[in-house]
Amino acid sequence: MENSQNQSDPAPKVTGIGGIFFFLENPKETKEWYAKNLGLEINEWGSASFESRNLDNPEQIESTQWCPFKKGDEYFSPSRKEFMVNYRVQNIEALLEKLKANGVTILDDIETYEYGKFVHIMDTEGNKIELWEPVY
Repeated sequence: MENSQNQSDPAPKVTGIGGIFFFLENPKETKEWYAKNLGLEINEWGSASFESRNLDNPEQIESTQWCPFKKGDEYFSPSRKEFMVNYRVQNIEALLEKLKANGVTILDDIETYEYGKFVHIMDTEGNKIELWEPVY
């Protein structure tokens, strides 16, 4: 499989939005409402996936996840915000080194799964950010 990097520009950077996660009082009921009224297809992980093609590589399909969480879910910790954004990135290892050099708060180590690599950081406003380098 190809990696997510644009071979002509392997700079460590964000390449798009990978997901939007937010708190709800009743995620099950709200997911059902979105499915019934707006046609969102909720997958086995409890999210909806919006697919698109990479403009620089039209054969590459990318996705953006929409996923509500039960209010108070610890996945957003240590942030106290009602949402979290997942950014698709390229060259996650080099990006993490750049962030460390810039004094950015890194919350964990890079974790690798069959669908990509993840790491979490905090911005200056206390928002937890998920960085994801997908496997294509």
